[in-house]
Amino acid sequence: MQKRQRNILINFSVVIIVTTIAVVAMINLRAWINRSEAMRAMEHLGKIVLDYRSKYNSVPPQSYVDDAEKKLIGSVRLGKLNYRALWIDFGASPEEILAYAEKDCHSLFVGSGFVVLRLDGSVQWLPKREFKELLRQQQSPEELQMISEKY
Repeated sequence: MQKRQRNILINFSVVIIVTTIAVVAMINLRAWINRSEAMRAMEHLGKIVLDYRSKYNSVPPQSYVDDAEKKLIGSVRLGKLNYRALWIDFGASPEEILAYAEKDCHSLFVGSGFVVLRLDGSVQWLPKREFKELLRQQQSPEELQMISEKY
């Protein structure tokens, strides 16, 4: 192989490798940004819920949360919000899941999971398997029956 051909092949390989690395990095950056924006939107929703709780000493109804969700700037990245106020008792633990939204992240470093709002207003990211196990522990038989009838 001539020197010129070898240089062209090396330059082509370098461009392909750098482009591949850049594409993978951009996909992961996009997934990380979507996840952090979803968490930020859920934090805003948590503040709204805590304000309502401090005024009325109960969790807000679904319609109140739906209106608040429409006003949230980052709610586009939040996805479909599942609000569980109907199933939460007055003596519920602060760790009870109040609302959650599933986020599918198609990247190497940010896995798919759920953005979770707890009754105490804290927000966290849970992997799918851990979330489903936690939710199953907190769901009542009536809630499970209603969900199965709904779907």
